Amino acid sequence: MASSNLEEVPSTMWAWRKHRGNPKPVYEQVPVPSLPSNGILCKMLASGVCRSDHSLLTIDKQAAWFEDKYILGHEGCGQIIGIGSEVQNGRFQVGDVVALHAVPGCGQDDCPECSRDLAQLCEKGHHSGIGQDGFYAPYAAIDIRGAVKVPKGVTPAEAAVATDAVNTAYHAITRRGQVTKDETVFLFGLGGLGLNALQILIHIGARVIVSDIRQELLDEAQKLGIPPRDLVPIGTAPQQFIAENGLSGKVDTVLDFVGTHQTFEDAQYIVRRGGKLLCIGSLDTENTIHMKIGTRKRLSFIFSYGGQVKDLEEVLDLIAAGRIKPQVETRKIGQFDQVLQELCDGKVRSRVALLHE
Repeated sequence: MASSNLEEVPSTMWAWRKHRGNPKPVYEQVPVPSLPSNGILCKMLASGVCRSDHSLLTIDKQAAWFEDKYILGHEGCGQIIGIGSEVQNGRFQVGDVVALHAVPGCGQDDCPECSRDLAQLCEKGHHSGIGQDGFYAPYAAIDIRGAVKVPKGVTPAEAAVATDAVNTAYHAITRRGQVTKDETVFLFGLGGLGLNALQILIHIGARVIVSDIRQELLDEAQKLGIPPRDLVPIGTAPQQFIAENGLSGKVDTVLDFVGTHQTFEDAQYIVRRGGKLLCIGSLDTENTIHMKIGTRKRLSFIFSYGGQVKDLEEVLDLIAAGRIKPQVETRKIGQFDQVLQELCDGKVRSRVALLHE
């Protein structure tokens, strides 16, 4: 099945790419991807910028599937302009606006990850923008299993950042941490993922204690409904705040979207016995587990990575229903390098989606 729109697709396009050995993104002309037999070709509408893009650019020691040159961008939303001949899924039509899941997995029964419902950890399938061609380009191709129809009321910018910035938080909280409304949660970090995580926790009904080093983001948390008593004042140590506010032994789960030595250290001290530490942020690539604390408290250290297509479907429904409002600002695709620098300099409050012409 194909669209007449394919006749209008150019043979080449301009894209932001990673070149092995070069820490700067390269904006260059490349071929437009062909329509995959088992997937779709999309005209891109929006692509989200992530701090991971900086890591992908600056760290050359990567997994085996990484190509020497590839198009960056792992958060995307586009409009279908072509559907492959082998696609059996009748849910999609040319013209549909879809959110694009970067790592839907290979889907094979003998895949060690996909066969255990761990598609986002699959090493066989395509990894859009993560070592293989992604979404910082006018056109992108993707396996049909990575496409999720965008509900009415959700903008392309929201849908793009939802694929990672919201989906990763949702997967960590609901699947990995299994956080319930009866819990008290301590949340470190209100960045691109943290603000979405906060809204997910509010939707669940859990009590949330929030810590961040930026007052404007603590103010944002208060606007979302967090009472001042549950906001850790800047300059107050989390352990001191917990002790002075009668919360010792009451923090069921710590969500660390920062991952520095300090937040990981604090988390182990403030969580209750039998509690959970959900580790998502990794600003410091190595941290220390205090074995005595972990053993005596019988703590669960839970690491989480990405999310799954089924999570993304639920996330988009929550956005459409107004339960989650992704914090996203928009720029143009040609400004990617500038936006990434601003993100690394701490000048971006939440998330940026790059809009395509």
